[in-house]
Amino acid sequence: MKNILVVGAGGQIGSELVPHLQKIYGNSNVVAADINTKCADVFKDGPFELLDALDAQKFADIVKKYKIDTIYNMVALLSATGEKNPQLAWKINMGALMNSLEIAREFNCAVFTPSSIGAFGPNSPKDNTPQDTIMRPTTIYGICKVTGEMLGDYYFQKYGVDTRSVRFPGIISNVTLPGGGTTDYAVEIYYGAIQQKHYVCPLPEGTYLDMMYMPDALDACVQLMEADPSKLKHRNSFNVTAMSFEPSQIYAAIKKRIPDFTMEYNVDPVKKAIADSWPNYMDDSCAREEWGWNPKWNLETMTDDMLKVIGEKYKAGLLK
Repeated sequence: MKNILVVGAGGQIGSELVPHLQKIYGNSNVVAADINTKCADVFKDGPFELLDALDAQKFADIVKKYKIDTIYNMVALLSATGEKNPQLAWKINMGALMNSLEIAREFNCAVFTPSSIGAFGPNSPKDNTPQDTIMRPTTIYGICKVTGEMLGDYYFQKYGVDTRSVRFPGIISNVTLPGGGTTDYAVEIYYGAIQQKHYVCPLPEGTYLDMMYMPDALDACVQLMEADPSKLKHRNSFNVTAMSFEPSQIYAAIKKRIPDFTMEYNVDPVKKAIADSWPNYMDDSCAREEWGWNPKWNLETMTDDMLKVIGEKYKAGLLK
């Protein structure tokens, strides 16, 4: 990777992926692109382009202008948001991916696009979900992800486009606020602990989901894109995970550190139905074997870091 374009740079992962890539490859070699004009101020350390990823011509012009060789397509409406407007979710999620793949084919770029645990469905094995198994998701978000995985493989096999992807679990960040995902509770709970000493959980006790701390997610993106292609038996898409827990476990981890923290449940039926269709925990042995995936964070170390960083923001008056 020499000249990198991150499309959807203002999103949950993109907003932290851009500076992470800049540290590795240099500020001028990482171009941030987003539809949100406010991102120009956020990404002032390197090139920024205003881009609607559905505008194929503008997309292609940016790739040509900066001699891009690697595209990170991070554009997506997330699971719970997508269920509110499935037609829009399909239009955005698939439109951005198709443009990424077609432009990569034209300009000989590699493409990273994230898949998700949402690609699995209620018929997939719940425990130790295999790399290769039945995938019949029941959300538009999951349908987009499965379609995206198949398209990635198709463009690799038919056109030789270097497509790579991981199935991300819920991603927990101390920088970017949640954006409409089913696993967002695992971010919101830390803010609730710091700000109100209380949290109302939308998922019921006992709902296990795979999770990952953002630093591990960023490492996964780079490690996969830098991996020796001759060792990749799979491409689209690798199971990756770091931890699996249910709401009472993350609550207990926080309460150990904030004894007066309390939590109650008010179950959101839409989020519950989505979570119930997803794995409890995935088998990520293929990622470990094929490109050396090895996460560094667990629930305890992540909780220490989340509370420290969010607590400092709260004291400094940076939280609304």
